Amino acid sequence: MAKKTAFAAALVCVSLGACNTAGPSRISSEDTAAGDHAVVKGEPSGNGRIARASWYGPGFHGRKTASGERFNAHALTAAHRTLPFGTRVHVRNTKNGKSVVVRINDRGPFHRGREIDLSHGAARAIGMGGIGTVTMVVLGEKRG
Repeated sequence: MAKKTAFAAALVCVSLGACNTAGPSRISSEDTAAGDHAVVKGEPSGNGRIARASWYGPGFHGRKTASGERFNAHALTAAHRTLPFGTRVHVRNTKNGKSVVVRINDRGPFHRGREIDLSHGAARAIGMGGIGTVTMVVLGEKRG
């Protein structure tokens, strides 16, 4: 019985992302190479988490997101597996240097190796088609 309880607690902890109480921190090139999935907090100064990104849009336009709001494919929003809803993230396309600030309002991506799903509007704003490499910097949560 104790094994089942411990397993259930671990499963809840992992699914909610509550196991890491230290919070995000700066990432060194060593951490990035090791596949650490932390996201950098701070200003978009060239430092950040390099990640694979994709976009989604037309097929989901008007549907409810995981946060409960209606998805607008043209808005500057994104889906992330663990960041709290309302978190603002500076996303820069590493290929062309274009950047945008998005607000997390959905969960995903659900494809291995991808860390963020941008709305179609956000992907267009940074000139990204399909899948791309981006730098992500968490700016903070929406207040109020």
